[in-house]
Amino acid sequence: MASRSSDPLYSLAILRALPDRRDELLAALQGLIEPTRAEPGNQDYVLFESRSEPGTFYMREAFDDQTALDTHFATPHFQAFAKGVDALLASPLELLFLDRRSE
Repeated sequence: MASRSSDPLYSLAILRALPDRRDELLAALQGLIEPTRAEPGNQDYVLFESRSEPGTFYMREAFDDQTALDTHFATPHFQAFAKGVDALLASPLELLFLDRRSE
């Protein structure tokens, strides 16, 4: 079943910090949480860190639709994050889009 632009969007962002930049990346990610949750169209925005790989972070995200996600990407808080995040990462950010299969 193909997704429609009006379907909810679920994604998982994976970010791996450079060994000496873990705390900076954590702080930058935590700074996104409150303003993103306040955005119209945001359903879920939760940060996790891997127990087996400290410094590897997962952001679980859900938005009402593609328009809400596009709006998120254009916000000042996300743009500020995006501008500096590459200097903190050991590898490029991965963004996996998911199809929900259960409640």
